[in-house]
Amino acid sequence: MPDFKSGLPPRRPSSPRAALEALLAEPAGDPIRRALWLDELDLRLRPYLPPQLAAHARLANFEHGRLVFLVDAPVWRAKLRLLAPELLDVARSLGLAAAEFVIKTSLAPVTPPLQPHRKAVPMSAPAQRALQAALASLKSDPRGPDDSD
Repeated sequence: MPDFKSGLPPRRPSSPRAALEALLAEPAGDPIRRALWLDELDLRLRPYLPPQLAAHARLANFEHGRLVFLVDAPVWRAKLRLLAPELLDVARSLGLAAAEFVIKTSLAPVTPPLQPHRKAVPMSAPAQRALQAALASLKSDPRGPDDSD
């Protein structure tokens, strides 16, 4: 039933899927698509970084043949520069026309991209019993969790 006062059509039930589709609709979705593509590219390049460096470096951009990485300290910049030829080769093997490698240093910590969700591992029976006992002990405390001496 339309809302006659506002002249708006009736509301459809919203869902996460519908919201995502609306976000990705042309032309507004282009920056979101690009960000998702850059995250995917970062995940594909990340295995070629040593684990210590991977925690401090992130792909920031790829445009006009320039592969741009962001690091959170000059020491990581120096270590990443040593890997530049290899990372350019990997980018080319992924189909990118990578010709230049740029590293920028940030004062803020670099946040690696979210990893794909891992399948939940079921809790063992002893762990379940221990958790239940811990929860029961919290419920039986007359002071409650917020009361402290």
